[in-house]
Amino acid sequence: MDLLNTLVDKGLRRELPTREEALAVLATSDDELLDVVAAAGKVRRQWFGRRVKLNYLVNLKSGLCPEDCSYCSQRLGSKAEILKYTWLKPDDASKAAAAGVAGGAKRVCLVASGRGPTDKDVDRVSETISAIKEQNEGVEVCACLGLLSDGQAGRLRAAGADAYNHNLNTSEATYGDICTTHDFSDRVSTVQQAQAAGMSACSGLIAGMGESDADLVDVVFALRDLDADSVPVNFLIPFEGTPLAKEWNLTPQRALRILAMVRFVCPDVEVRLAGGREVHLRSLQPLALHLVNSIFLGDYLTSEGQAGKDDLAMIADAGFEVEGTDTTTLPEHRRQGCGEGACASEDAGEPAATVPAPSDDTRRDLVSVRRRGAGTDLPPNA
Repeated sequence: MDLLNTLVDKGLRRELPTREEALAVLATSDDELLDVVAAAGKVRRQWFGRRVKLNYLVNLKSGLCPEDCSYCSQRLGSKAEILKYTWLKPDDASKAAAAGVAGGAKRVCLVASGRGPTDKDVDRVSETISAIKEQNEGVEVCACLGLLSDGQAGRLRAAGADAYNHNLNTSEATYGDICTTHDFSDRVSTVQQAQAAGMSACSGLIAGMGESDADLVDVVFALRDLDADSVPVNFLIPFEGTPLAKEWNLTPQRALRILAMVRFVCPDVEVRLAGGREVHLRSLQPLALHLVNSIFLGDYLTSEGQAGKDDLAMIADAGFEVEGTDTTTLPEHRRQGCGEGACASEDAGEPAATVPAPSDDTRRDLVSVRRRGAGTDLPPNA
């Protein structure tokens, strides 16, 4: 296909595709799927070889969030029967992180529910970061604590945080449809604060919330404009007890097309396969490794994931290798900032927005609430 040849050439040059080209990737047929995966795989291998970075989530505080994000099992008014607990002590959080590191994780992601941290919360997380760094040489730590106030990003950076995660989730045009307690610009501002403090920006999206192809392209272009180093791609986990419980809009094939589109728009960025991969990609997860260069190991915040040993077996069986702590993830040019032409963008007219039809073959049995690891007496899945 001329489209795929063009996108491969652009990806190898770090040139941004047009919105029209990105939309065309999402519009390809199932018959063309393997061609799309192969094309995006060439771009992935150019910048990341066959390395897969492992990340491990530690949920520092679960549930009881005052925000009303419709997709979230921890939201205000959620009736999802998830684990609920207040802040883990730094030692307990460090022990939870150690399980992920022992399983091969290179980055530990410390996440807490809530609108944003208080200064006392920042002190608490800073202690946790210090404990993890002292006990695990070379491990990266990413904090995800919600909206940041003035000075908090600098304090986290001083404590040793390497990165900060705050996802844009969906397009600016439709953000108000999924959340009313804060807006899209609040999220952009927090990512920019993290960058200004010297932390690597981790920001991604959630697919499968009923958005159009144009919405998906818009949010990925917004992430590219933010120059995020890491882009997690989440697929909605439709928790019972949340407003989006009936949103089963994804097929494994569509999920792969979304990942391919993200890779073409963000060729030299760490694209991470995140929450919902087991639910929506199912047996096609190994194909996704040809598109992404990073995954979460084991469980997520409030849902259980594939067993850590199965993740490692999948990576090996697909012919990939786990990235070690002695390897730098990003290509050299990204560590030094955008080179000439690296951040250039093009634009083009967009066809009318389309919303994918809901799937009739839903697999609600694949949504499994987390009952082990952080906040429980049971060993974690890593």
